[in-house]
Amino acid sequence: MNSPIITFVSQLSQREQADWLALLSAKLPNECIKLDQDLSDKERLQCEIAIVANPEPTIFAQYPKLIWVQSLWAGVDALVSQLSKNKSEPPFKLVRLIDPTLARTMSEAVLTWVLYLHRDMPIYLQQQQSALWLQHRYVLPQERTVGILGLGKLGKCSALRLHENGFNVLGWSQSEKLINGVNCYSGDDGLLAMVKQCNILICLLPLTPNTYQLINNSLLRNLPLGASVINFARGGIVANDDLIKCLDSGHIKHAILDVFEQEPLDEGDAFWSHKKVTVLPHISAPTHFASAGEIVASNIGEYRSNGQLPVCIDWQQGY
Repeated sequence: MNSPIITFVSQLSQREQADWLALLSAKLPNECIKLDQDLSDKERLQCEIAIVANPEPTIFAQYPKLIWVQSLWAGVDALVSQLSKNKSEPPFKLVRLIDPTLARTMSEAVLTWVLYLHRDMPIYLQQQQSALWLQHRYVLPQERTVGILGLGKLGKCSALRLHENGFNVLGWSQSEKLINGVNCYSGDDGLLAMVKQCNILICLLPLTPNTYQLINNSLLRNLPLGASVINFARGGIVANDDLIKCLDSGHIKHAILDVFEQEPLDEGDAFWSHKKVTVLPHISAPTHFASAGEIVASNIGEYRSNGQLPVCIDWQQGY
């Protein structure tokens, strides 16, 4: 007997959907994977597994037998928020993409932009625009303290990569962690203790009710004078007005922002033209097409062979 159809639900472009469908079908030759819009009402009633990329949340009501949903993205906070609005857990499990390739890609971006700040590239860029020839004192990596908010797989990989490159690395998470070469902090007291030491603060936290606007005026003012901020997590974790005030006052030297509450970033947003802000179009750690296909296929194959679900998110925690 054939396995039930797997639905692919997304708001991606037709070309992107076709590419994903071709990849996943090749990786799972014994499965029938069809786009949501190509399913009959009867087929929707039989689906147990959905593969999703930016789906419209209300569509899941059409899949009453859904057991689990596999996201193609590592970040699922927006989907969790939308599906949990009524305060009750959805009847199916949600699996985010856990990909070692993604962690390495993120650590590469973290190292790249930490070096950009460490070697004073924003200052030299502004000097070039003013035709100003002025050298600044070199600081050794071990003299630069870099703090990472969030020590999950992405945070741990990034912390280790920075440590390997000679930086003094600190890390913070809600629960206690142990990482060789990294001084780890936890809890509210630990957050304040770490932030007070950081020349560069990097955010890799998931967006949850507890982390929403965590990087606000209070936290920013506890950073040392002239510290910089990198946000590669979610836009909602940063209180934008507070950040701009701290940049304007000179307390914060520079901010590198790759994520925003509204994407694409509005053309009139103040971040675009701010001299102390580097705007990136959400490119720090994109899903790797082939690697993601392998992981999704492995998850589904494991489930078909022994009924074992992949690691699922905690609806209450949001990750």
